[in-house]
Amino acid sequence: MGFTKEHLLARLQELQIGFSQYEHPVVLTVEAQAKYVGHLKGGLSKNLFLKDKKQRFYIVSALAETKVDLKVLSQRLGLGKGGLRMAPEEALSEILQVPLGCVTPFALVNDSARNVSLLLDQGFESQEFCIFHPLSNDMSIALNARDLDKFLKSIGKTPAYVDLEANPTVGKDQPPDLAALVPSDSKVLSDPVEKPGPTQVNENNHVPAINQPAIVKVAKAVKPSNAATKEKSNDAVKLSISYADTDKFIEEILEMAKSLVLSEIKEENNSVSNNISKLGVELKNIATIFKNTAYTEGFKAGIHHQPKRM
Repeated sequence: MGFTKEHLLARLQELQIGFSQYEHPVVLTVEAQAKYVGHLKGGLSKNLFLKDKKQRFYIVSALAETKVDLKVLSQRLGLGKGGLRMAPEEALSEILQVPLGCVTPFALVNDSARNVSLLLDQGFESQEFCIFHPLSNDMSIALNARDLDKFLKSIGKTPAYVDLEANPTVGKDQPPDLAALVPSDSKVLSDPVEKPGPTQVNENNHVPAINQPAIVKVAKAVKPSNAATKEKSNDAVKLSISYADTDKFIEEILEMAKSLVLSEIKEENNSVSNNISKLGVELKNIATIFKNTAYTEGFKAGIHHQPKRM
């Protein structure tokens, strides 16, 4: 069982962190919360619980008025434009161990959330007080950013304040500025949270996640047996011969790959065979280009280094 509101408030008192608490009816949105504590001298917070494609989780805690663009944030983390989406409701109970509407940085106090990354709005640092739910949305507490930092450090989290509205260019010479905040470990839920299908669209970001071609899926699932490994080694010796005929070279590679893949499948899969055939055409074209380029570059090198006649 995770921390309760009472446990959290007791922990804050143990850390000698000053805070003010305000009880109110259960609220599910920042707008509803503002009706009860919006008059206070402090910044109301909105908190997003997100996940990426590798089942890594994030809490983005921002001032209510801060605009957070998930596509931009995803790029800044190095996850691509569609790398972030809202985490499923199941993850709230399994990882953060809080009910809907209670996501805040305080949820990281639970051990199950130790791998969750936290991004804090830099705007909190300029507020007299920051207002959050203490693991329960029937109460709000106000504390300053320094005391929030003290709490986070006590649970092993280094506070990371970032400009969530920034939109820096990300490219070859300009790496993602927030990549260091991507968690190194992932938490896999006990039950699948997404149903497989040809295309999955997230309701919040409208970013499609398109399935990979069948050949890729099969290749990832294959675990060669010892016999297959030996055969592969023997075939590798055969391939040490240099072929001038690129078609013959590619066909031999594909035949070996097809035999290895299909040997792990009880019945021959037409989809796999077709994909290998399509791959063959592409490989032949690439091999021909490579051969022609090598010939051209070799010719140029020979002319360049040709000794001068006396």
